[in-house]
Amino acid sequence: MPKVLVVDDSLSVRKVVEKALTGRGVEVLSAATGTEAIERIEQERPDIVVCDVILPDKDGYKVCEFVRAHPAVARIPLLLISGVVNSTVLARAAEVQANDVMFKPFAAEELVRKIDSLLGARVITPAPDTPEPPAARESVTPPMPERVPSPPPAPPSPAPPPPVAAPPVAPAPIVPPPPVVPAAPRAATSRAAIEPIAALEIGEESSGDDLKSRLETLCATPGVRLAALADREGFLIESAGDHALDAEVAAALSACVAESSHGIGRDLAQGGLLGMILEYQHGMLLLHAVGRSALLAVVVADAAALGKARYVVRKALPDLERAL
Repeated sequence: MPKVLVVDDSLSVRKVVEKALTGRGVEVLSAATGTEAIERIEQERPDIVVCDVILPDKDGYKVCEFVRAHPAVARIPLLLISGVVNSTVLARAAEVQANDVMFKPFAAEELVRKIDSLLGARVITPAPDTPEPPAARESVTPPMPERVPSPPPAPPSPAPPPPVAAPPVAPAPIVPPPPVVPAAPRAATSRAAIEPIAALEIGEESSGDDLKSRLETLCATPGVRLAALADREGFLIESAGDHALDAEVAAALSACVAESSHGIGRDLAQGGLLGMILEYQHGMLLLHAVGRSALLAVVVADAAALGKARYVVRKALPDLERAL
């Protein structure tokens, strides 16, 4: 059974990777710092290291240098992950002899394909009746410079071809404008369409500070499939809506997306992340900060429902923050 060491100071990233590899015949090890990663490499001798570039102490490049200088593990594959992939990152990755660089946040299935490729013939296949984890979006993996070495050869064995990746859909972070109540003649507005908004304004359907009740009210809005409230580390606090959607995965991936997006805003002197809209092939995701401690992810079925969903979500944010 191959061992994969995942090094990232974000608990949500480590959880997403562990969930993606669960049931695939892979042992997942984890570390939150560069120092801890080096200790685990010494003790566990993993078959591959997946390491974030930015760590609290030693960065991912230092971890790569340690591996390449270690006589016992010098040939193991190294995959760096980074929220920013540019010529500087690629040049430094080549210098420390990393095998590849992957953009973060990444799709779980793309990571599985990368690990499968770097491990050579030891294909990672899902166990029977194990559902594939959903992907947030396809990762963007730029080509590595020529100085990056190829992964070490492994003993050949029959291997099914990796799954075909869906066309990437790039999320477009958007800071939502002030809420606008859709203008429509009162006679044409059905009771079903106005009840969720009324409930949020006068509290008819929510009971006190009950988070579950408030999320259920959000899901009563036409077109809203799921509402998931998570902490900043990606742990699910509460959810409501379509049980066919994995709220825990949505919470973990939302925290991962919010973390990198917040960093972009900080680096560009735009302040903290307030919210964004992610558009996919089969729906949309609203992501909002709830105070400083939580995130709200709302899955919307189609663009036609987006306006009302955004309004209802923004009305609910103060109540959700008070209820936490």
